[in-house]
Amino acid sequence: MHEPTRTRTTEPARYGDPVLYPTAIRQPAMPLAELPPGVEIVTLPGGYRALAYTQPAAPAVAPVGQPIPAWAKTTALLAPTLGGGIAAAGFGISYAAPGLIAMTDALWAAITLIAAGALAPLLLRAGRATGGRGGAPVQHVTQNISASGMFGRASGTLNNR
Repeated sequence: MHEPTRTRTTEPARYGDPVLYPTAIRQPAMPLAELPPGVEIVTLPGGYRALAYTQPAAPAVAPVGQPIPAWAKTTALLAPTLGGGIAAAGFGISYAAPGLIAMTDALWAAITLIAAGALAPLLLRAGRATGGRGGAPVQHVTQNISASGMFGRASGTLNNR
């Protein structure tokens, strides 16, 4: 549906020309000054002009802004900081992951070394005690190693007693 177009101009002379429009209905033209308030000349979709009652345009009212609460400002300022901190932590963890894997491998190796050092004497004594001879004599092995300089060749002696 078409809305009429509002104009406040006088009717063109071509509509009043009996040569161009011999079948046009001739109505007396009303001066624009005599139009009552709320009445205007409108152009209809077919090109005809007519008088019509119009609604006065409502004045635009600007919305009244409300102040922003302090907690909202604080939250808005902290959100990027918190997000940046989380991003930095994730970035650091991604770089530290290979080192953490290596450290866990080293930790397991240290745990097995400690466990082997603690259990080895118990297993050796248990193995010697079997055989019915009682405990075997304890052997002492000493080793002396010396080297000259940082990259010098090491030499040493081994004593079994």
